[in-house]
Amino acid sequence: MDKFLQRFQLKEHGSDVKTELIAGLTTFLSMAYILAVNPSMLAASGMDQGAVFTATAVSAFIATVIMGLFANYPVALASGMGLNAYFAFTVCPMVAEMGVQDPWKVALTAILVEGVIFIILSVFKFRETLVNSVPANLKYGISAGIGLFISIVGLEGAGFVSDEPSTLVTLGNVGSPQVLLAFVGLLLIGVMWHFKVKGAILWGILGTWLLGILAQLTGWYAVNPEAGVYSLIPDFSGGILPPSLAPTFFQFDFTFIGAHFINFAAIVFAFLFVDLFDTVGTLIGVADQGNLLNEKGELPNAGPALMSDAIGTVVGSVLGTSTVTSYVESTAGVAEGGRTGLTALSTGVMFVLALFLSPVFLAIPSFATTPALVFVGLLMMKSVLKMKFDGDIADVVGGFLALIMMPFTYSIANGIMFGILAWVILKVCTGKVKEIHPVMWVAFALFVLRIITLIVPM
Repeated sequence: MDKFLQRFQLKEHGSDVKTELIAGLTTFLSMAYILAVNPSMLAASGMDQGAVFTATAVSAFIATVIMGLFANYPVALASGMGLNAYFAFTVCPMVAEMGVQDPWKVALTAILVEGVIFIILSVFKFRETLVNSVPANLKYGISAGIGLFISIVGLEGAGFVSDEPSTLVTLGNVGSPQVLLAFVGLLLIGVMWHFKVKGAILWGILGTWLLGILAQLTGWYAVNPEAGVYSLIPDFSGGILPPSLAPTFFQFDFTFIGAHFINFAAIVFAFLFVDLFDTVGTLIGVADQGNLLNEKGELPNAGPALMSDAIGTVVGSVLGTSTVTSYVESTAGVAEGGRTGLTALSTGVMFVLALFLSPVFLAIPSFATTPALVFVGLLMMKSVLKMKFDGDIADVVGGFLALIMMPFTYSIANGIMFGILAWVILKVCTGKVKEIHPVMWVAFALFVLRIITLIVPM
């Protein structure tokens, strides 16, 4: 066991086994919602909901364990939010209109191809070079932007904020139990953090969930599945054995490629684009939060980390789920002290346990993870202090756009896109072309192509 633990270099990272295990559990609880959301979302495309649940958990386990063992980073992976929505509500309806009976098989095929392309890009270190070529100010802006992004995700999950046509967002129903309990949970984390209670964020999640159960028992929290308000009490009436993978396992449709190559290429590009830059942004944000970047602002051992999510994507497509990617919720575990792959390994194991204890994990509501996401967002905002708001205008504007565009466009990838576009253009306009790394030119070209596809859909 000691020899196994040595590979994680716990002492070198100023961590220990207990801290890493608590951090891994915290990360899992912060992202466990995907086990409920992803099957429900992909079922809308015609997929078997039970099989998708199993595929989501198994692919997350495999990809996260690979990340922990080979990259030694405290980063967890699972089917990505946003990408699953594109899968279910854009790709599948579009393919269905072409007369394809099971459009989700085409979408899974596109994800398989995307994963293979990512493996190739990882082998040639394109993605690794991209991560390490992003300027420091952009890195810090990305980290802070992710903090704001996960904060608004958390606030939305509890109903703290809601959409409003005239102002885009507005204050939600502050009288609802979800909002009030999430606020109480945030205060609990703040108090425990002040008194340096180990596992404060984890206890905040569990404490908020417990308060929710009490609210349900007293009738304040009224269960109404039709309105998206589900019971907070685990239900084991359906047993604990995980559903079969058979309905979704290796269900590809390669015939569509030959008949509709251009359309298929456009689908693959969209998956490829969002996953590439979401992963880059997430790794930078998590690494900065955990002080894992080196003195040059680079991410050591980035290759295996990027290969992990490439393999995860391929595995996910084979099992039957949407694109597997690095999760920004990993910052919740990092905030609890997770610094090594042991954190990821423990998170991966929790996904296996979730297969047999799904009623427990699926009962944890989004409003219980809101305090964790908002508090971690607060911690990530510290990266703003490292940003320079004078000097090279390319660094200043690029970093600021990366920061604000993530929460305001609800996309990590969009923040990186506008940050890099502005950075390259301003470098050219200020006569500093020689400072632009070739990989940044490639990223710039990809973003220009992405803008074109947004203006003129392919």
